[in-house]
Order: sequence, then C-alpha cells, then structure tokens
Amino acid sequence: MNSSTSPHLAGHLLVRCLIEQGVTHTFGVPGESFLAVLDGFYQYRDQIQFVINRQEGGAAFMAEAHGKLTRRPGVCFVTRGPGATNASIGVHTAYQDGTPMVLFVGDVASDTRDREAFQELNYLSFFGPSTRGLAKLVERIDDARRIPEYVARAFATAMNGRPGPVVLVLPEDMLAQVMSSEAGLPQVMPRVAAVEAEIGTKPLLLLGEMLLKAKRPLVIAGGSGWSPQAAQALQQFAEHWQLPVGNAFRFQDTFDNHHQLYAGDVGLGINPRLAKRIQDSDLILAIGARLGEITSGGYTLIQSPRPKQKLVHIHASAEELNRVFQADLAIQASVTSAAAALKDLPAPAELPWASWATDSHADYLANLQPSHIADLPQDSAQGLVNMPRIIAVLQQHLPQDAVLTNGAGNFASWLHRYFRFHGLAKGHKTQLAPTNGAMGYGVPAGIAAAITTGRTAFTIAGDGDFLMNGQELATAVQHGAKSIILLLNNGMFGTIRMHQEREYPQRVAGTPLANPDFCALAQAYGYASVCIDRSEDFEEELLTALARPQGTLIELRLDPQAISTRGSLNSITQSALARQLG
Repeated sequence: MNSSTSPHLAGHLLVRCLIEQGVTHTFGVPGESFLAVLDGFYQYRDQIQFVINRQEGGAAFMAEAHGKLTRRPGVCFVTRGPGATNASIGVHTAYQDGTPMVLFVGDVASDTRDREAFQELNYLSFFGPSTRGLAKLVERIDDARRIPEYVARAFATAMNGRPGPVVLVLPEDMLAQVMSSEAGLPQVMPRVAAVEAEIGTKPLLLLGEMLLKAKRPLVIAGGSGWSPQAAQALQQFAEHWQLPVGNAFRFQDTFDNHHQLYAGDVGLGINPRLAKRIQDSDLILAIGARLGEITSGGYTLIQSPRPKQKLVHIHASAEELNRVFQADLAIQASVTSAAAALKDLPAPAELPWASWATDSHADYLANLQPSHIADLPQDSAQGLVNMPRIIAVLQQHLPQDAVLTNGAGNFASWLHRYFRFHGLAKGHKTQLAPTNGAMGYGVPAGIAAAITTGRTAFTIAGDGDFLMNGQELATAVQHGAKSIILLLNNGMFGTIRMHQEREYPQRVAGTPLANPDFCALAQAYGYASVCIDRSEDFEEELLTALARPQGTLIELRLDPQAISTRGSLNSITQSALARQLG
C-alpha cells in the first residue's frame, strides 16, 4: 500500500494524536527514521505545521520556548543517535526550567535493536529520568496500536506536577506499519488537561496565621504554569496584604515590574538591597518557584536545608517540597489554584509592614539607576556603548506584548537589571530565558515566538552565544518569521573571562574570540543587518527594524571593559590582584 495515500499508517496516527492534543506547530530536523511521521505532517498539513530547523539543539530550544509560551508541551522530532544527543540541551533546559515538552526520537528498526546498529543509543540510560537525568519519563512505543495511549501519557506527564520533558522513542518499522480497519482502528485519546492540585482549607488557614504573625514578609514568585489569570490573582493577593513581590531567576514576567509592590529580580546580579531584604525577612512565601541555586543566592540567601526565615513553599510537585529546603509549611498546589485561593484570603485592616513593602519597591526603582563605573568612559564618538541607555530605548519602543528572549552570558544582565518586564497579568508572557544557563537559547526562542505568536520578538545575544544557534535565521526566513536580534560583540566569552580575571587575573586562556562579519552573515541568511558602535545610533535602527517586514540583526560593538552592570573588567582584575597581594 502506498504510504502517501494510506489513512491507516502508524505515523499518520501519531500526527492525528498530536492534533487532538491541540498541537499546531512541531519543531525538528528530518530523519529517515520517522519518514512515516513526516508523511503524516504532509497528510494533515492544513492542521499542523512541521517547522524545519537546521540543527536539533535549535529545534529543541524552539519546542521548549513554545512550551513556555503556551503552557502546553512543545513538541520536537529528531532522529536517532546524533539527532537525539544534539537535542538533549533543549531537554535539559525544559527539565530545569519546568517546561512541558515532548521529544519524539525516531529509532532503529526493531529487528536491529541491541546490536549497536547504525546510530543506536540506549535512550533510557541517556535521558534519565529523575533529577539526575534529563527527562521526567522515557518510553518506547513498540506496538503501533498503543500510540494514542503513550502520547496521552506523555502529555499528562509533561504537564502534571512539576512540568518537564518526556521522551518517546519510535522504532521506524513501527511507524511504517499499516493498521487494518477490519480489526478496528485505535481511537485517538482526547485532549489531556493538567491536574490542578487545590491548596486546601487547612493549609490556607495556617498560611494566614503565619502572615498575621510576620513583621517583614516577602513573596518570591516564579516557576512555570502561570496563566494571565493566575498572575492577576497573585497581584490581587499582594495588593490585599500589601506584600512585596520578587520574581525568581528568569521568571521576571511573573509579577508586573511596573507594579508598586514589585521588589525586583531574585537572580544573578541581584540588587544588594533586595538580597539584604531576603536575609532580613521573617517570612518568605515562595509560590511556584523551586528556589534553585541562583534564586537562593547559592543557598545562602535562603539556606539549605533549614532556612533561618520562616518558609512557606507552594509547589505543584510533592517531590519538590522539602527536597532541598525544609519548609515551615509545605503546600502542594498548582500556581493557578494557589493564586486563586490566596486572592480571597481576608487581610486585616492594618498591616505592620506597610513601610517594608514601600521601601522594597523604592529599592527596586533605585536599582534602575545606572551604576557609576569609574574607569569606563562615557558614550562618545570613540564608540563605547552605554548599555543602560540602550535598554531605555527598548523600554520606550517595544510593544507591551513583545517577547524578549536571551541565552546565557553577561550580556543578559543588562536586560535583567534595567528592563521592566510587563507581567503576565497584562495578558501575555513576555520573557523567554533559560534558567539552566544554556547558551544559544535566545535566537531560536525568539524565532519560535515569532512563528507561533506573530508578536514582536526581540532577542539579545552575545557574540559567542549567537554563533551557537545563529543558523536558525535560515529557519526564520524559510517560515516567514521576523525577529529582531541585538548582538553585543565584545570579542570574547565574556562571562568566563570575568570569572577568569576574578580567580586567575591577567592569565587569559580560552576566552578570546575571532568572529566573522556578523552583518554579512545575517544578510546571507536573508536578514537585514547593521553594525553600530554608538548608543545614539540605536534608536533609529530599532525603529527601522520594527517597521521592516523582514528580520533584523543589529550588531553593537561593545567595549570589553563593559563586562557587567556594576563594574568594569579592569576593576575585577585589580580587585583580584589586590586580594592576592593581601
């Protein structure tokens, strides 16, 4: 039977299952191991789109970004062996970020399995599962008739509890099976919804009692699963109780940065005043955040295993509670149900921490004022770019619903400190950033956002970061998507150079970069491009990029001394040398 005309091909059944789950876009690199699925994408091309990527790492990042944006599993297809290992970076990102995702891996045929066949790999060993692995669940589908069962379970597992990635392995001969209608075709399983664990009356009352006894409470909100409605409910709760709210690392859009109760970003380069407030707090209410190493300040701001502050920890996963931090009150509840319950928790007429909340926001506003870096010359004709000025231009001109993306590197610190993210409470997720610190994330994440939402997608990248997935500009052009990329070129792996100078000053190894002509490279892919080295030229180029129908790369040549928001590279070196002499 011709597979292109057969409605009963197993690969087609898999695609029908995805459509039933509400999947509109999948991302991947084609492989001969799942040709039957590709044929299914052709068969149902009016209902689902296969976004063709140029490298599996970029595809997995796009799927992860899609999962963040939709709160439904992002879907990625790769081939066996090298395809799966390339995609693993996106799986790790989805795990640490708590993003629902399903990775489908085309595999060797069943009759060649366990012989180290061409590109064969043991996926259960490679991907995990558990917190020491990469995925929540790894399964192999050997019986084509059970495809609906496995797909439904994968989506449920990816969304329930702490969301995360699931890997489904697909033997190529299984996908090519033709199922007889005479025996009864498998029924596609209905759309799976996440189970919303309720907060419960007793824990809610205990939480209220702890709040009434507090003098310096502080909320840390973050993690995945936040809907606009949940964010609005969190905002109402904070307003009723006049609670200062900080956002966990790289979940800066959980609580609106423009709100008068916003206390700041609890992440890398944290405002020292906010760090002090966390330490001085007598009650921390963590909602949705797992309080990882970065958010907890290396387990010092919030100490493990027993914090010195009273800790109420609300998380959707029972396994996450009391795993790293022994909480005074641990509550298993989804952020949606928790926020809905908290907004109705009655607050007293007078609260003893009114000035604490007001001062917390004042500290945040003060941190928006650029730090004076003594040995850094001002923006001038010599070409030094003033990064706070650049971020101010972004704040002024990007639409309120723009999606801002970044990978990992010191370049992101300018965005994290100075940009005021519009919160989910206003209706849209506006930040896509990897909490696992994966370089190369921002470019494909921005392109995925542009393809699937149509909103303005703005990416900030470093020179080293960009070259890890810059090939996905071809994906953007092929699929008619537009992103704007601000590429900060300082000719080095800046984050590592900063740490290098701090630990081994003036002993530079492994961090200088010889870069290509980024503008010519972008143009070769089909993007418009421009190179500037003065802040005053940025506004015009940004406005032009926003109006242009095609994507744009704006390269800023950044002085290597502009290494962080609080100090120069030279000041780090001199401090390290002084420490050695002392």
